[in-house]
Amino acid sequence: MQRTIAVVTTSRADYSHLHWVLRELQDHPRVDLRLIAVGAQLAEEFGRAVEEIERDGLRVHETIECLLSSDSDVGMAKTIGVATLGLADTLARIRPDLLLLIADRYELLAPASVALALRVPIAHIEGGEVSEGAIDDAVRNALTKMSHLHFVPTETARRRVLAMGEESWRVHRVGAPSIDHLRRSELHGREELERTLGVGITDGSLLVAYHPVTIARDTLRETDALFDALERLDEQVLFSFPNADAGSRRLIARAETLCRSRSGSRLFVNLNPRRYWSLLREVRAMVGNSSSGIMETASIPLPTVNVGMRQQGRERAANVIDVPALSEAILEGIRRASDPGFRKELRGLVNPYGDGTASRRIAETLAGSPLGEELLLKRAVPIPPEADQEPARSTRPCEPPT
Repeated sequence: MQRTIAVVTTSRADYSHLHWVLRELQDHPRVDLRLIAVGAQLAEEFGRAVEEIERDGLRVHETIECLLSSDSDVGMAKTIGVATLGLADTLARIRPDLLLLIADRYELLAPASVALALRVPIAHIEGGEVSEGAIDDAVRNALTKMSHLHFVPTETARRRVLAMGEESWRVHRVGAPSIDHLRRSELHGREELERTLGVGITDGSLLVAYHPVTIARDTLRETDALFDALERLDEQVLFSFPNADAGSRRLIARAETLCRSRSGSRLFVNLNPRRYWSLLREVRAMVGNSSSGIMETASIPLPTVNVGMRQQGRERAANVIDVPALSEAILEGIRRASDPGFRKELRGLVNPYGDGTASRRIAETLAGSPLGEELLLKRAVPIPPEADQEPARSTRPCEPPT
């Protein structure tokens, strides 16, 4: 018998990760897929990426408008509430056997809360990760404890989820599904990519993927250093749109100003997965604080300058150059990333986030997992004796949010 699996997508970024998972589920004979698009996926301001999903041949069954036209943390909080109201009606009508969520966007607290009340089991992709400089870290951990199946990207992430008290049979190490694009998507060559983007790509191009630092009271406090560094460079700068977080509009305005002042530089509102991965193969380096720079660029391998605190604590490969949010440090990181010797050292680099086969593993597990109370009833794992001891205090300096 078929089982109904509902999947929620909230942004172009999570769709890039979900693309091949959705294709596998849509084609699986034992799965009735119901795709629900919410939030930024429907917003004109963020490129209405839901249309890209439909152009890819995937059916969007439900749409829920919930993203407030706001640039504040209050707007983020209210978006969660509006999403909860819409999803309560939608999930109550569908009554899926499983709800699939991915990663750590704050909006995902809404479908998880609704599913909990409706007794719908949750499967979660990419739990066990760490990003100490964003509220995403707390969201991710909350989703892990609310979920009943876990698809984690690395062995470290698997151990971390087990340490949270999850039963081992529920936790599956599969890798990051976004990497499947390198193995399975037909990527653009350089000429075709330039034609689709409407801009020529120089040999020294930098791709900037930068988002507000949502753990800080001033979510843009690290932005001055980034733009000061970029303004002192002569290279072509290609910006990817930031997430729909507090401060994103001001960040977009600064990127637009820089692009207007520099010939050949561009801000792209919505790079679909095929264009995005094709661009990763053509630029000299990535600069910013996006999880893509940590999880995905190692598969190229592409030198990545990771700026500031947002991705602090996340597992990373040797292609990532970590720098503080200081303009001189960012410039030095870009110089190192541009060194042919550094790129030569990356040959044969193994990405800890997987080999591009995650989507099929996820779909097969979802199609064959237990359902109902067998999946819903989570049993407490015994606490090991050493857990009662006083934990060692960290000696790593930590800059408090200001």
